[in-house]
Amino acid sequence: MDINIKTLAGKDAGKVELSDEIFGLDPREDILQRVVRWQLAKKQQGTHQAKGRADIARTGAKMYKQKGTGRARHSSARAPQFRGGGKAHGPVTRSHEHDLPKKVRALGLRHALSAKAKTSSIIIVDELKLEEAKTKSLVASLKSLGLTNALVIGGAELDANFKLAATNIPNIDVLPVQGINVYDILRRGTLVLSKAAVEALEERFK
Repeated sequence: MDINIKTLAGKDAGKVELSDEIFGLDPREDILQRVVRWQLAKKQQGTHQAKGRADIARTGAKMYKQKGTGRARHSSARAPQFRGGGKAHGPVTRSHEHDLPKKVRALGLRHALSAKAKTSSIIIVDELKLEEAKTKSLVASLKSLGLTNALVIGGAELDANFKLAATNIPNIDVLPVQGINVYDILRRGTLVLSKAAVEALEERFK
């Protein structure tokens, strides 16, 4: 698949051939869903914690005598059925992570890239470099490319000026190629890849 290369100014800078094994697959929603679910589960903090009956600071004395009151038999006031008692089966601190095979993760990334290519939502830029870290000039450049909601993927090393200029632009994410992931690709409207990023991806999936 051939695609035009643009400059940050919006001008043509040649063409590049994208590998069909990476960008030409028929996207499968089930694989994308599995990878996104795995990513979000891994991201969850899992710091939720409710107090069980063992965590309640309350007297352990028997509430009232066992017999002769006509009432039900009770012991500790920490029991869940009482006001101020512990929570029964409440959430506890835990990890939400689950396993996902490496091959499925890699396949998910290729399907996410193919999904963007299929909807013509990929733009290839020759290089992501700015002479000055000026957000205003970068906004103008992105506007010339028609970008308002995009994930920008650079090479292994991001240009410091470009990264700094993009920090305050809403709905624009910038990542090095090693940070590319399915969730971020799908949550943004357009995927912008530098030539270095395309080369790195093709080398990765060779």
